[in-house]
Amino acid sequence: MKNPHDKKNDEIRMKIDYEKRIFGLDIMRAIAILLVVCSHSAWIFPQTKNVFTDLMSVAGLVGVEVFFVLSGFLIGRLIYKLFTSPSFGFRDVTYFWIRRWFRTLPNYYLILLFNVLLAIYLGTVLPENLWQYVFFIQNFAWEMPLFFGESWSLPIEEFAYILGPLLLYLVLFLNLKISKSKLFLIITSCIVLIFFLTKIGYYFNHLQTNMIFWNVNLKAVTIYRIDAIYYGVLAAYVAITKEDFWLRYKYLFFVIGALVFLGLNFIVPAKQLFIESYPFFWNVLYLPINSLAIVFTLPVLSQIKSAPKFILVPVTVISLISYSMYLIHYSVVMQLLKHFFPTEGLSTNMLFIYLIAYFVITTVGSYLLYVVFEKPMTNLRNHKKIKNHFK
Repeated sequence: MKNPHDKKNDEIRMKIDYEKRIFGLDIMRAIAILLVVCSHSAWIFPQTKNVFTDLMSVAGLVGVEVFFVLSGFLIGRLIYKLFTSPSFGFRDVTYFWIRRWFRTLPNYYLILLFNVLLAIYLGTVLPENLWQYVFFIQNFAWEMPLFFGESWSLPIEEFAYILGPLLLYLVLFLNLKISKSKLFLIITSCIVLIFFLTKIGYYFNHLQTNMIFWNVNLKAVTIYRIDAIYYGVLAAYVAITKEDFWLRYKYLFFVIGALVFLGLNFIVPAKQLFIESYPFFWNVLYLPINSLAIVFTLPVLSQIKSAPKFILVPVTVISLISYSMYLIHYSVVMQLLKHFFPTEGLSTNMLFIYLIAYFVITTVGSYLLYVVFEKPMTNLRNHKKIKNHFK
């Protein structure tokens, strides 16, 4: 039985963990993962087709876009502080990578292995390019395969982590008479511009297309999407270097961002304004405008530090397990449920019970994965040997 002293220490530790977190960003992360999970829950109701299901199909896309911008904002603050420090060098770059990889790679490889074993068990044909998943190039410049479909966003994240810090390190060899702060802005802006231009190139090479093709050949392809993360990095630059501007107009920015975001993701699908009629908008503009709308909400959300405990605790927990939830909710939980408990022939009431079971199993499974594997692996980046090596 735990003594009162240990219990008190656990409470203090929990309090410190909450204080370190920015609740507004946890809200973004929690909303993002719930949108993704809700979008894939439509698979439970395969015969239903209405405005609600159309909105749900967009929800998953929107959730991942929120993750991209939020990830860029968080790593942007880290990279900026590293780069502008007087002692910045390649060891700082590799330490940044090591910390990100301890955070992302173990969970990814574990669930990738589980997907392989699951495919063998279910008798599903494994993709010929399975080896590409190991190096995060399964969707580098080509159509995203169906296998482990939700993994499409991970290569975009990983290449974004590598590209920015590496370019910032290399540009120092040019000995330019420009401050590091401006160099950071120039490099980040160049990355955004280059990957925005790749979408224009895609548009001219795919004049006839549809939403299904767009979904796996543009939205989910690395060379067209890295700018999504660097809009968040640009936001981090503004938040650090133009703090007065960032805070002074935060509510105006939030209203603009919310209106644009709602217009893009509710009105556009509700009015059936799809790619067949508006190819340039979807191929070139839709994703960047989405990213910018999300960026505009950051000044307000990044200032929300806490909330009443009955809101703080569930939102923080969902935020913490969001990565594990993202990896297992569809290809693992949903696939196993559909295999062992097919939905065909179930009544509407039974389908809703099925839906509740899906959410409960996904949440509990994600929490266990986070506690048993993800968090211990992430904590290894704080090991003395790793820290001492990079000091």
